[in-house]
Amino acid sequence: MPVVLHWFLPTSGDSRSIVGDDDRSGRRTHTASSAAAVREADIDYLVDVARAAERNGFTGVLTPTSTWCEDAWLTTAAIARETRTLRFLVAFRPGSLSPTLAAQMAATFQRISGGRLMLNIVTGSDATEQRRFGDWLDHDQRYERTDEFLSVLRGAWSGPYDFEGEHYRVAGAVAPGRFAPPPIYFGGSSLPALDVAARHVDTYLTWGEPPAAVAEKIAAVRERAAAAGRTLRFGIRLHVITRDTAEQAWSEANALLSALSPEEIEKAQQSLRQAESVGQQRMLALHGGSIDNLEVSPNLWAGVGLVRPGAGTALVGSHTEVADRIAEYHELGIDEFILSGYPHLEEAYHAGEGLVPELRRRGLLAPTPSSPGEPS
Repeated sequence: MPVVLHWFLPTSGDSRSIVGDDDRSGRRTHTASSAAAVREADIDYLVDVARAAERNGFTGVLTPTSTWCEDAWLTTAAIARETRTLRFLVAFRPGSLSPTLAAQMAATFQRISGGRLMLNIVTGSDATEQRRFGDWLDHDQRYERTDEFLSVLRGAWSGPYDFEGEHYRVAGAVAPGRFAPPPIYFGGSSLPALDVAARHVDTYLTWGEPPAAVAEKIAAVRERAAAAGRTLRFGIRLHVITRDTAEQAWSEANALLSALSPEEIEKAQQSLRQAESVGQQRMLALHGGSIDNLEVSPNLWAGVGLVRPGAGTALVGSHTEVADRIAEYHELGIDEFILSGYPHLEEAYHAGEGLVPELRRRGLLAPTPSSPGEPS
């Protein structure tokens, strides 16, 4: 089957440099070299990025969740009126709202957008940020809650649904009205995360690790899903620097790296090492905090993860080389690719005008939907 491409909405701001979301002390920051060039995440700019994604062959856009981001639900609901076919992968944390309310919000979004919602469940990795939202559960308890949350969420979509667990107790949960339940996306590298994925989600997401590590993770989730009588799709989250030639692409990567001082890298690494996320620790292990040997696999560059949390790798190379890597991941079982680049507006066009035609030439890219899914 062909692959599906998604892009990213930079709801914490955009720049021509790798910028940090925050310094985890309550202040939103950017590197000194990029501060003057930061593009605020106002609705007009985000609409520009969304329309660029739609025009350049991307099926949907991931909208992140963080203290430093605009709210994903509200932002995408506004942008939906400014686009025609683009789908919205809305990230949110189960601990921030009730599963029944989430089911109702999803139903409303599906009706007003014509079925263009996808849900990205983010269990949470940083205890400091979780506590800002009043969440004091530890790592494994958060996954236990996510397990229950997804049971109630799906139950409400076909409700009335009764549930009694450790974290939730509902009676008659329901999301009334006609709508198509949105697909559920979810990522996590710990064993509790793999178990939750196997039991509940439609698409399991991984960050961009080398192919062998991705293959191992896919196999582990597939085994657990098969035991539960389920099959899943798989997706990967990557940055991308794709150009007409490899030399041009690596020049862009080196420019991003040269804008970072050793002090900025070390400060970011100290913060990132505090994360409870197994996936975050796997990202850090790819480079070990060093700028040497950042190409951790052919065309897979770990420079982004020196200063940014979350997805820390980028596919870097000519359009042909990046397409080769996408084909390699696809052969492992990856169906969906969530890509991004700095700045997101221009990089959507670089990918759309160079990479997308190459993928189409190979028969790797699914047609962009002409119309969104209709309510059932």
